[in-house]
Amino acid sequence: MIIILMGVSGSGKTTIGARLAQALGWPFYDGDQFHPPANVAKMQQGMPLTDADRWPWLHALRALIETCLHQGVSAVLACSALKQVYREHLIIDETEVKLVYLKGNYNLIHERLAQRRGHFMPPGLLASQFAALEEPERGVVVDIVHPPETIVALIRAQLGV
Repeated sequence: MIIILMGVSGSGKTTIGARLAQALGWPFYDGDQFHPPANVAKMQQGMPLTDADRWPWLHALRALIETCLHQGVSAVLACSALKQVYREHLIIDETEVKLVYLKGNYNLIHERLAQRRGHFMPPGLLASQFAALEEPERGVVVDIVHPPETIVALIRAQLGV
């Protein structure tokens, strides 16, 4: 099984993903690590990514998912996957690839981003992420107001892992 944790920047994908993967004994992949250097540079300059910017990144993530499935390796992947078309590209097998939406309101996430250090995504780009966000119609939805250990427990319970 591949679990994709999706949501806007600052929703806790990396924190929750790392904890969930550790609890399950699975590898964790942070989608941010798969961005081409040009995308990182663009975001560092406060410029939102376009669909054209995101497709090479999404192709790399899909290749990772395909490799894991082919090798029979379960994994947790943190990836914003803001649009339905992105999720359709990544969820290549709904029985094996599960989506978890880490949902939070703008004010909470903005506050988190303002406190975060050492990340290439500046808080000023949060509005563009919310503008691009198409909330999923399927998958597990978890409100990020809960502490991380509760979120991990909720995900595990809803996915049965």
